[in-house]
Amino acid sequence: MNVLGIMGSPRIGGNSDLLLDQALAGAREAGAEVEKILLVKRKISGCLDCKKCNETGRCAIEDDMPEISRKVLEADAVIHSGPVYFWSMTSQMKAYLDRWCAFFDAQWNWHKDYYPKMKGKGIGLITVCGDPNPHTADPIVHSFKTTADFTRLRWIGAVMASATEKGEIAKNEAALKEAYALGRKTVA
Repeated sequence: MNVLGIMGSPRIGGNSDLLLDQALAGAREAGAEVEKILLVKRKISGCLDCKKCNETGRCAIEDDMPEISRKVLEADAVIHSGPVYFWSMTSQMKAYLDRWCAFFDAQWNWHKDYYPKMKGKGIGLITVCGDPNPHTADPIVHSFKTTADFTRLRWIGAVMASATEKGEIAKNEAALKEAYALGRKTVA
C-alpha cells in the first residue's frame, strides 16, 4: 500500500503541512509506505487546453507534472492538503488538479492505460482556513469530492480545520486526530 501526500500550501511547515504530516503518519502506522510532494517546490504550469493529451494521455507542457502524475498513478491513495485562499484552493493546487485532464480522453473517460491504475484509488482532502468557520473551505471540498465522484475514485473523506498563524494547528488536538484518522482510513 502506497499513500501519496500532495501539499498545496506555499507555506512549508504551516498548518496544512502539519496536518498532512499527521495523516501520513496515520497511514504509515497502518502499514503504508508514504511520500509527500510539496507543490511549491515544483514547477507546474496551468493547463493550456491544447487538447494534445486527449489523444496521447501525455501533457504537452514540459514541467514537473509528468513525474507527479506518475506518482499519483502508482499510489493506492492520495491525500491532498491546502489552505483556503480567497474561498478557493491555492494556485499551486489548482494548477496541479487542472492538469489531471491528461488522464482523460476527449469524452472525459479515463485513458485506457490509466483506468486500471486509477480504479478504486482513494482520494482524501485536508483544508485549513483562517476563518473560525471551517466550512469556508466547502468550495474546495466540493471540487475534490466532485472529482472523486465523477471519476469513480474512492472518496476517503475531508478534514476541515481553522487556524491562522503558522503552526497554530498543533494546538488543535481534534484536527490532529482527524487528520491521523484520515491517513489510517486510506489503508482500510
